[in-house]
Amino acid sequence: MTLSEAPAVVELQIADEPDAWRAAGFTVTAIDAVARIGDIDIRLVGRGDGTRIIGWSWSELAGEGSIDGLVTAAAPPSTIPPGAHANGSTIVDHVVVVTPNLERTTGAFTARGLDVRRVRDTDEYGAPFRQVFFRGGETIIELVGPVELTGDDNRPAHFFGLAFTVADIDATAALLVGGVGRIKDAVQPGRRIVTLQHDQYDISVPIAFMS
Repeated sequence: MTLSEAPAVVELQIADEPDAWRAAGFTVTAIDAVARIGDIDIRLVGRGDGTRIIGWSWSELAGEGSIDGLVTAAAPPSTIPPGAHANGSTIVDHVVVVTPNLERTTGAFTARGLDVRRVRDTDEYGAPFRQVFFRGGETIIELVGPVELTGDDNRPAHFFGLAFTVADIDATAALLVGGVGRIKDAVQPGRRIVTLQHDQYDISVPIAFMS
């Protein structure tokens, strides 16, 4: 299988208003409200459909229908060139998905032809949790859930947030001064990360920028 034949995320549908993302330094088209970042279209459909990420589209993905509750559609790769964004975003570094049942959701991903790339246990944010990583073309899918099942594990998986790779994280922080947190070292060696104060921009999706 060549890279072009591998399953890849080609679009994320987000229930936010385009002007909110423009205010955070993203270039959004006027006609179809799309911010193209690397190989992925961020389609901003407005708050009429709720909040946060409401669905995604993949190319070359096996099977049909939702993935453990994640609304999933098939679509061809876009032929539109990546946009230039004032905040320096170049690609969607990773998409965070949260599940109460890692075994179930991992099985749902692998059933669609996606291979587990890495598993990591951590307690850096408090209670222990596990991360399972998949490749979705240019981006990484970071699946997060508890190490051990709880009594609330029948709920479906849900989208949580996004991280973008930027060309110059110091320039990104300077552009969005007052709208981002403190730049700090990322988990990945040699990389740095800063979190967007997304509520300040009326953006419903938690967002981080990474060097």
